[in-house]
Formats: sequence, C-alpha cells, structure tokens
Amino acid sequence: MAEQPFGRGVLALIALGFLGYAVWRLAQALLGGGLEEDEDEGVFKRLSYAGRGLVFFGIFVSTVLLLLGVGGGDKNKEDQATRLLLDLPEGRYIVAGIGVAFLGAAGWNLYRGVSRKFREKLKLHKMSEAEDKGFSVVGTVGITARGVVFGLIGVFLLKAAYDYDAKETVGLDGALSKVAQAPYGPFLLGVVAAGLFTFGLYSLAEARYREV
Repeated sequence: MAEQPFGRGVLALIALGFLGYAVWRLAQALLGGGLEEDEDEGVFKRLSYAGRGLVFFGIFVSTVLLLLGVGGGDKNKEDQATRLLLDLPEGRYIVAGIGVAFLGAAGWNLYRGVSRKFREKLKLHKMSEAEDKGFSVVGTVGITARGVVFGLIGVFLLKAAYDYDAKETVGLDGALSKVAQAPYGPFLLGVVAAGLFTFGLYSLAEARYREV
C-alpha cells in the first residue's frame, strides 16, 4: 500500500485509526465500558479491553515504522513470533492457548452476528426503519465473516502447536491465502472478501450510531 500513489497518506490515516482504537480500548480498560457507574463490566472484560488495546497499539507502532522505512516486506513475521513461543518452556501450550482464544473470538463473533447482539449498544432510536434494516443485514454478514477469518487463524495456530511447526502459523493474509488455495478457492475468497468489506461498512455505520 505504501508504494501506491497516495499510499503513504492513506497508510498514515490507517495508523491514526489503529491508534484511536487502541486508546479507546485502553480507556475502557481503565474506566470500564459501562455508561453509568453501576454498569462496570468487571475485571475480565477490562482485561479483554486492555489486551485488544495493546495489540492495536502494537499494530500502530508497526505501521509507523513502515512509514518511516523501518521493517516491512517480511512475509514470515507470524512464523518468527510463533517459533519464539514454541521455543519457550511449555511453548506449544502457549501457542495452543492463543489458537483457542482466536477460536473463542470466532465463536463470539459468529454468535453476535447470527443473534444480532451487536444491536444492543446502538442508538436505534436515531435510525430510520430503512437504516435499521440495512444496518442489521450489514452487521450480520460482516461480523459473521470476521468470525470465519478468526476461526481459520485459530485452526492454523492449533495445527502449529500440534505439529510443533511454526510454518503452520498464519495471520490474516495467510488465512485468506489458504482459502484461495482450497477447491473453489477464488469463489470462497470472493465471498470472504465481500463479507469483510461488509464488516468495514458496518464499522463505519457503528461509528455514527454506537453508544459510547
């Protein structure tokens, strides 16, 4: 992306988005996610917010380094990180635990998408009937697609732990690459891509209507 026309400017905007998301999640971890004092979501929920905030802060730092010309072009970062974990005492169990966490996130996203639980924290009273219906469809498809991708990453992490092979580890790009190599891969990849694009539309709509 950085090598495309206007790519560095777009990448800078994306970096700001990562930073904003990280700060938001860390603020939720410190202050609680509820809108009122009696809505504190508990220590485990706050730890979840903190974990997501730290992950996205790390992605923000990586993006800034890429803009500064440091790093980039490494297609095996997931391999290297997993290899370091596998070399630790009980490393296989750590990698397997991360894989299970991804599967848990996948299950939660699938549940949120199918049950339309994501509607609970929206300002539904500010939507027209058409907006409400459209947002529900976009949210269901987009969140479900994200759950599918998280599930793929979790499966590959568990396989890496079971086989003791860091090369089995993939990130988002690797998971989509595996989909492309499957039977009917281009069609399946197109479906997943459409779902992730829909999740992007959902996120834009959520920025307007979410209760914060």
